[in-house]
Amino acid sequence: MQTEDLITALAGDLRPVRRLPSPAGLLARWLAVTLPALALITLIMGPRPDLGAILAGPGFLAAEALGALTALLAAHAAFCAGRPDQPGWKPALPALALLLWLGELGRQCAVLGLRGADGALRLHLDLVCVPAIAIASLVPAAAMVALLREGAAFRRGPAGLCGALAACAAAEVALRLFHCSVNLVTLLAWQMGSMLALALIGGLVSSRLLRALSAPARRPRAAL
Repeated sequence: MQTEDLITALAGDLRPVRRLPSPAGLLARWLAVTLPALALITLIMGPRPDLGAILAGPGFLAAEALGALTALLAAHAAFCAGRPDQPGWKPALPALALLLWLGELGRQCAVLGLRGADGALRLHLDLVCVPAIAIASLVPAAAMVALLREGAAFRRGPAGLCGALAACAAAEVALRLFHCSVNLVTLLAWQMGSMLALALIGGLVSSRLLRALSAPARRPRAAL
């Protein structure tokens, strides 16, 4: 067989390469699942009684906007992690947004403390927020893993960590719409602390899950 015939025979058996979905397209699909799921949870739990009053203040809206920005940047970074057509600095953007989010909440705590608000700096137990964030983040996390698997994540560790942060940050943003915290110190310690802890755990679990799902299936050995 000549070289030209061999090349023609090999090329005839090739299948077309499936183009990877774009990070923006994956982000849009993740939002299409996440937003209705969180809206449904908020409706089931019922909006907090003082929601109308706190929406009139700039502090609540600023914190919620930074939380939503953290979730968006983390989700986009997860879909960009390790892709050859994406810059390597994108996974660092969610950390910057998270610091701004924590900084805004800390600033509001400091302002209330300087004003001498009664009980503003007193820490209270808030055990409800831990299962609430975990349950609210289930659907966003499951959608993230499915989309990361479809997008063929090249760096599963950063992708899993950013994806878990996106799911937990989105759940925390929704949580503040139906769950009242005693004060901002309690919110920082319990809600934000629980969110970060769950994001770290979710990052470890999701990276291992992605590795297991992408591993080739082993063929059974032939019997001797």
